[in-house]
Amino acid sequence: MLLALLRQYVRPYRWPVAAVMGFQTLSTLAALYLPTVNAAIIDEGVAVGDTAVIARLGLLMLIVTALQGCCAVGTVYFGARAGTGFGHDLRAAVFNRVVGFSAAEAARFSAPSLLTRTTNDVGQIQMLVQMTATVLVTAPIMCVGGIVMALYQDAGLAWLLAVSVPVLAIANYLVVSRMLPVFRSMQRLIDGINRVLREQLAGTRVVRAFGREPFERARFDRASRAVAGAALEAGRWQALMLPVTTLTINISSVALIWFGGLRIDAGQVQIGSLIAFLSYFMQILMAVMMATLILVMLPRASVCAERITEVLATTPAISSPAEPRQPGSRRGLVQVIGAGFSYPGAEHPVLQDVSFTAGPGTTTVIVGGTGSGKSTLVGLICRLHDVGAGSVRIDGVDVRDRDLEELWSSLGLVPQRGYLFSGTVAENLRYGKSDATEDEMWAALRVAAADDFVRAHPDGLAMPVAQGGANVSGGQRQRLAIARAVIRRPAIYLFDDAFSALDVHTDARIRAALREFAGAATVLVVSQRIATVLAADQVVVLDGGRVVGTGTHESLVVTCPAYAEFVDSQTVGTAAGGRP
Repeated sequence: MLLALLRQYVRPYRWPVAAVMGFQTLSTLAALYLPTVNAAIIDEGVAVGDTAVIARLGLLMLIVTALQGCCAVGTVYFGARAGTGFGHDLRAAVFNRVVGFSAAEAARFSAPSLLTRTTNDVGQIQMLVQMTATVLVTAPIMCVGGIVMALYQDAGLAWLLAVSVPVLAIANYLVVSRMLPVFRSMQRLIDGINRVLREQLAGTRVVRAFGREPFERARFDRASRAVAGAALEAGRWQALMLPVTTLTINISSVALIWFGGLRIDAGQVQIGSLIAFLSYFMQILMAVMMATLILVMLPRASVCAERITEVLATTPAISSPAEPRQPGSRRGLVQVIGAGFSYPGAEHPVLQDVSFTAGPGTTTVIVGGTGSGKSTLVGLICRLHDVGAGSVRIDGVDVRDRDLEELWSSLGLVPQRGYLFSGTVAENLRYGKSDATEDEMWAALRVAAADDFVRAHPDGLAMPVAQGGANVSGGQRQRLAIARAVIRRPAIYLFDDAFSALDVHTDARIRAALREFAGAATVLVVSQRIATVLAADQVVVLDGGRVVGTGTHESLVVTCPAYAEFVDSQTVGTAAGGRP
């Protein structure tokens, strides 16, 4: 999986990678050439007292070193470009796939896990790419070139290479193989700590209201300790690598000097050649150690690649058809025909055989008890879910046969809990219409009864909005969410209990303005307020996931017991001064 990701997302940066390989090759060749020059200085200059040879070869060494430095700068520059570009593209690919997920896929992965995969996991692979481009290219060239140059200096000591290199490689491989399951566990634990922290930040008010700070601290401490424990276990295995590598290099160096000294005494090799052989020997072992550093990162990057590939390979359950159908006209006619739906793993369906029609220029109110499927029905109309039975048609075309972007462009959805994005009021309104003018914004705010508090703010449309609308009241947040839907001027308005956070007078004011502003649009409202129901052209009553009544308020009071009970409960509440 890691190889497949690298092959796909590194391809656009093949030229920077090629430049890195070219610079690294030149730098490595220069590093391999320097010990030979040094040996010549010792044997041909120092040993015989020839200062001219020392000066000439010393200048050559300086030139080669300067070339090596320039190559190192080029390597880092192009390596960084390739690595950061790869990370950007992979992160964008994961984000684009996650944005297209339906509620089912988002629930399966969970938000904390998706955050970790998009940030931490991509970062691990990006680091591997940068290290590979700047380090791993050097290792094989240094190793092979070092062996050739060492044999050129003295083939009699080659047996030391045949012993030391395999010992070092096998020892490091055994350590790395133990780290793979630890890193796989650690990434899951990072998901867990992100989940705990996300819940605590989102539910700060609840935690404080119930005095659960000690419990939450303990919960976070457990998650943190679990991550720390996994990191320590991986660190213990990783800590073995340095002493093993150092011990192997030092023992090999001592053996080389010992047996090399014997060969010098026997007149089989010169001092300069032995020093050069020692330099090549160290370069070879260092190349093995550099490759080992990459091997340390490889297990974790492999686990991250598996997790990222899992996201990229997931096909969203809700997607546009290969050949979408276009409606003949965009009037906003909604037809729900025998619709049924069940959530995955649920024992009973949420909706069964639901049928009704909402025409252009009319207001349809959906009422029902808690858990009767009202919000799920709205989700089926805007295709947040797909029906399990029957169909939902808009302008005569099944929503499953229409392009998603084209379908959603004809809808204006206001959920029960309106969510605002960090930025300004204008930026949030432009989520509804990207090219909206200031006049259009003020018009939408007037319909949503939000123009008063926005005008009262010194910044007006530039009024800052915190993430989630945390710096405004619940009613203000809901009115801004309504304005964001209104500014689109869609063919169909969907209000999923969107007026519940508003007082009765504001509710009535918005509905009156909307009736005038919406014109020929279709309006569907989920509501529990009798005042909203009284003004509707059609009322759909849900009970236990089924439609038990459809008609006007007057007719349903007589013919539908469930609706009559709903009206009685509202009347009792009103008679008691609004007290439950």
